[in-house]
Amino acid sequence: MPFLLPVSVTQDNAVKLEKEGLLNLPTLRTVDCINLKDFDSTVLIVLLAWQKKLQADGQQISVQNVPEKLTVLAGVYGVAELLGLA
Repeated sequence: MPFLLPVSVTQDNAVKLEKEGLLNLPTLRTVDCINLKDFDSTVLIVLLAWQKKLQADGQQISVQNVPEKLTVLAGVYGVAELLGLA
């Protein structure tokens, strides 16, 4: 079962979301962005933190249903390949 991102990921909820994800580490291998509508580059920080933890455990993150804006942001910040969005 994938970890579903909420509709909004901004500075207001990023720390809480990151902690929630880390508490549900097994589901983080697949992150579903189907609900994600309102976000900024903060979502990249959350995804990268999760990716770092998974890599330390020898695993990889898979991000599904990625909005085009997120792919563009990841490219601009140079992290698209790290998140499998390239």
